Amino acid sequence: MSDPEVEVIRRILSENPAPQSLAELRKFVDLDAERYPLSGYSTERISISGLQAEWAISAGADQRRAILYLHGGGYAFGSILSHRHLAAEIGRSSGCKSLILDYRRAPEHPYPAAVEDAMAAYSYLLEQGMRPEHIAVVGDSAGGGLAAATLLSIKSKRLPQPACGWLISPWVDMEATGRSYETRAQADPMVKREMILELARMYLAGHDPKGELVSPIYANLTGIAPLLLQVGAAEVLLDDSLALARQAGSHDVAVQLEIWPDMIHIWHTFFPILSAARRAIANGAAFVKARMDIQ
Repeated sequence: MSDPEVEVIRRILSENPAPQSLAELRKFVDLDAERYPLSGYSTERISISGLQAEWAISAGADQRRAILYLHGGGYAFGSILSHRHLAAEIGRSSGCKSLILDYRRAPEHPYPAAVEDAMAAYSYLLEQGMRPEHIAVVGDSAGGGLAAATLLSIKSKRLPQPACGWLISPWVDMEATGRSYETRAQADPMVKREMILELARMYLAGHDPKGELVSPIYANLTGIAPLLLQVGAAEVLLDDSLALARQAGSHDVAVQLEIWPDMIHIWHTFFPILSAARRAIANGAAFVKARMDIQ
């Protein structure tokens, strides 16, 4: 039996289709700041290497522990505004403060700009005196792929790994090769293969689509932080998570894969009205706490 709350969200999505132009799409998703206003958090805008970033801190947050949140949006849209509510809730649930970054977006700033910016944010946290074992790198969709790329970049630069990576509906295959693009095409109300390939074209700007920092399913993941992958059974990106979990396991990375029945792409973002989203966030928060060894 289908989750009735998800059916409500499906209806909302069908009645409010996303714009086709990139400029309008950016404005549309940023309206989530108005749809889901923050309450009970203090916020502080800061600059990291010339980029806008924002702390969101709940009343009970441990100031020594941080979520580095990398938003989704196909590397081309999404921002602090669109993902502030989710980043803040993940921090609150994990007992950490949340740092969300406005990394540079394609097509104006294609790969490797986003990876460079995510690394700048991680380095910033270390420079502020945060212990790596008290940092979790979290991202959704393209931000999930960017989180994996960040862990790989941390490894290549011989920096200490964070406590863990939590990847929500991650996009980790630039060529969209998974069979779920066909088997889940009718079930997924948000993501289509044609859209994915166009976003990949903008982001790659001629780079190899199998490069490990754009498609981590091809990477040597040995030595990166433990991973939690959460993906909906009704999304076309399902096989991206399956492939990444397989790759992580084959390289001796501790990985947990959760496949949520009936759930759609980044269902977490609907947590104010979706109980399955709140449960998924609670699971992720428990994973973060365990990896940070919070009692």
